[in-house]
Amino acid sequence: MSKAIENLEAAQQRAMSGRPKVGGFPYQADTLRRAGVTRNVWFLPACESLYLTEDGPVVMQGTPLVSGAADVPPFDQHALVRALRIDQAGKSSFPEFLEASWRAGVVRYDVDLVNRIVTYYGCQDEQYVEQYPAPEGQ
Repeated sequence: MSKAIENLEAAQQRAMSGRPKVGGFPYQADTLRRAGVTRNVWFLPACESLYLTEDGPVVMQGTPLVSGAADVPPFDQHALVRALRIDQAGKSSFPEFLEASWRAGVVRYDVDLVNRIVTYYGCQDEQYVEQYPAPEGQ
């Protein structure tokens, strides 16, 4: 196992063990940033995640949301924002958030951990950009 993978997995464990139910994403993102992760790109519906770290890039394959051929939902910013607010309020799990994002037409999202910005993309390069706050106490 590479140093990049070891460091990323250790940071993910720290992030999950201390993650609050409300405001969990900023806490998790900041934990990864402090461990040297600069960017995280998610590809939906494959649930493939690319982490760019100071120790090298790491890809993680999650459980895909669809299999075989599937129509891509149209990009719906209002549905995406609704999914974000539900997640930010601690009222959805991460898999539920990914599913809701996909249903809102998100095909990938890019987390800039240095500047605390997430950009969500539709298949026609539609975008929704949101800055997230530093975690409480930071």
